[in-house]
Amino acid sequence: MSLPEGFRFSQSSLQDYVDCPRRFQLRYLESQSWPGVHVEPVLEHEQHVYRGTRFHRLVERHQLGMDVALLAETVADDPDLQAWWRAYLDFDFLHDLEGARYPELSLFTVVAGVPLMAMFDLVVVTPGGRVVIFDWKTYARVPSRQWFAARLQTRVYLYVMAAAGGRLLGYELDLDQISLIYCVVSQMDSFVVFDYSVALFDGDRGYLSGLVSGVGARLDWLLTADEQLCRFCVYRSLCGRGVRSGNLLDISNSHDNISDVVDFFVLGGVGEVGF
Repeated sequence: MSLPEGFRFSQSSLQDYVDCPRRFQLRYLESQSWPGVHVEPVLEHEQHVYRGTRFHRLVERHQLGMDVALLAETVADDPDLQAWWRAYLDFDFLHDLEGARYPELSLFTVVAGVPLMAMFDLVVVTPGGRVVIFDWKTYARVPSRQWFAARLQTRVYLYVMAAAGGRLLGYELDLDQISLIYCVVSQMDSFVVFDYSVALFDGDRGYLSGLVSGVGARLDWLLTADEQLCRFCVYRSLCGRGVRSGNLLDISNSHDNISDVVDFFVLGGVGEVGF
């Protein structure tokens, strides 16, 4: 089965493919409608998604120069969002960083003949040429550095910036001057930093090319061996992996659970806004 015309890979679609080839097939190749909900309780999940989207828009508008007091008025109805907003405003590392700012920036490059796209929450380019990518997460807890390192987002974001960032800035980037910073807004001081290099770029090019080529050549779309992921997948009933969804409270109370499933159940309904 070939990719749809005009298809672009992203960190989300590649993560789906790595987590479960069958989910990738259903979601991107067959455009299968979703027969189940991601997670229970549904209302709490929807509120979390909505709050995360609002937070991303707040940061975007602040980075574009909108007045802090006016923006604060827009979150008066949500104490949790107010707390995230205050944590962001107190994040001196970001605000003290000099340079040009590019909120909600999209870039793409071509991997194995197919576009690969990244949507960055914020990119700061310092006068010395350092490129810093910020990505906001609204997880209840900070996952381990090892977990972030294993996510496709880390490899995709750094690779796409290294491969395509020169088009934005008008000069070839120094790959050793590119960094990705994950900021979990509930614990902003515990941000996680990944620095790039030529060696990492070469390794990511081979790895991502292999993934993309593997999708095009694949004939069997196997189910994931990790059935815990199925509890939070809307296609679980189609695959005979259960009808009832997982519980949001289980995720909130288990660090391991968060590490395994939170990206999928949150990202599934809101594109590339990563929270």
